Amino acid sequence: MADPITSRPRSGVTSAVAQATGRTLPRWHYLVALLAGAANTLSFAPTPHGGWLEVAIFTFYFAWLTRTTGWKSAALTGGAFGFGNFVTGVWWLYVSMHDYGGMSAPLAGAALVLFSLYLAVYPALAAGVWSFCAGHAQSSALDDKPFSPTWHGAFAFASAWAVGEWLRGYVFTGFPWLASGYPQVDGPLAGFAPVAGVYGVGWMLALVAALLVQALVRLREPAEARNGATLAARVAPSALVAVALIAAGMLLPLVAWTVPANAPLKVRLLQGNVKQEMKFEQAGMVAAIDEYQQMITAKPADLVVTPETAIPVIIQQLPEPFATAVRNFADSTGTSILFGAIGGTITPEGRLVDYTNSLFGITPGSHELYRYDKHHLVPFGEFVPWGFRWFVNLMNIPLGDFARGAPVQKPFLVHNQPVSADICYEDIFGEEIAASIRESDTPAGVLVNSTNLAWFGNTIALDQHLQIARMRSLETGRPMLRATNTGTTAAIDSHGNVLARLAPFTVGAIDVTVQGTSGNTPYVTSGNNTVLAVSLFLLAFGFAFGPGVRRRNAKG
Repeated sequence: MADPITSRPRSGVTSAVAQATGRTLPRWHYLVALLAGAANTLSFAPTPHGGWLEVAIFTFYFAWLTRTTGWKSAALTGGAFGFGNFVTGVWWLYVSMHDYGGMSAPLAGAALVLFSLYLAVYPALAAGVWSFCAGHAQSSALDDKPFSPTWHGAFAFASAWAVGEWLRGYVFTGFPWLASGYPQVDGPLAGFAPVAGVYGVGWMLALVAALLVQALVRLREPAEARNGATLAARVAPSALVAVALIAAGMLLPLVAWTVPANAPLKVRLLQGNVKQEMKFEQAGMVAAIDEYQQMITAKPADLVVTPETAIPVIIQQLPEPFATAVRNFADSTGTSILFGAIGGTITPEGRLVDYTNSLFGITPGSHELYRYDKHHLVPFGEFVPWGFRWFVNLMNIPLGDFARGAPVQKPFLVHNQPVSADICYEDIFGEEIAASIRESDTPAGVLVNSTNLAWFGNTIALDQHLQIARMRSLETGRPMLRATNTGTTAAIDSHGNVLARLAPFTVGAIDVTVQGTSGNTPYVTSGNNTVLAVSLFLLAFGFAFGPGVRRRNAKG
């Protein structure tokens, strides 16, 4: 056996006792946790129905976590699981930095590893907090047994996990990619999305996994450890609650949280497949503008949407032939058009300042130009975090610091249907999408995401982003329309089902009819407040009245 990694034993267990009983954990324990995290990447898109696989992996992960003997070993186990998940789940960032950003391979690989280590801090924190709250099942004699699954520990695990994921999606502008709720879009817990959002789904996933482990442990207990209770009485409660939660998650989609509103829209979503390395070269810019002019004016619809910065110029420098052709097409056919370009503000001195990543909307018969400016900017791509200018200089990215748009902006009206726009990875922040509906004077009935994922090549990032968009539809009860440069362009209905999609790295358009909706799901009404309030209350209860406190009181 490999040399053990020293882990602080529980209070009252000396190092000598821990060594003698074998309760320090060997290195392979953490390697197994890392491999489990890597396997969890398989539960995300493009794996079909990966939500069921995720339930199995999380059940194993929690069972493995209960082998730990203190908060340090628990945190190391959680960190190893997280690192395995992130380094295999967001490896496509290497493609962005190396293939398109021009960073050397060793530096890009090192940056990916360091970033994955940072992301792993959050599951490590969650596991450590669970350890403090759950403690050991026994509050009397101290022994060398690991943590035992209990009701108390199950709720502590779910709550710590959810808070950890929320923190990862919030700190340093947030990176909630690979949140554990996303595979459940096609899993048994999808019905909880409109109730508590993606973090609430992750909370349910962790709780179900912990309860299943609790049932399995009780099933394997020897008769003398049951304190006179029958096997069924020991196993049934946690098993039945876990099954009930899964059944509820599968039945909740039958609830109609929103209702159809206004006439259906005929929509065209464009995918130009412009190569990233050509997009900001002069010849590539001219070719892209010509291509999208032809695609926009090829066929009328109620709404035509282009990808992010499909027209890669500042709006004040929009070529006259493009502007005239698109305006005439809109007026003559009754087609509303949303196209991506770069915004800017002209100062009284005539200087262009405050560049923005924007969508501009043309309404038939109106000379007012709609504008949506991206609010949640991408670090290192659209703004430079303090102290990281040297890192950005290692890459050849043509975009610099952008100005931010307002958190909530007016929707784009298509006939009488309000349409809420967002750009690029803004749609991975479910709370912000919910707020744009909740706080708007004219709540949108249709969501539109315009993005350019060419930075990430032909990788799993394309399918993962589509899965994220489907979660936004489930959370809000609204259809989501995605226009992307290289893929995956798709139309999603208000139940998270993909109505149509284009193959990645092809030139084409989706023609689809979508029905907008009105009304608020519970998640739109309360955002992440519900899952955070419940989690923090349960964690506070755990700290105040958990087994660790009872044990310390017994010693005193």
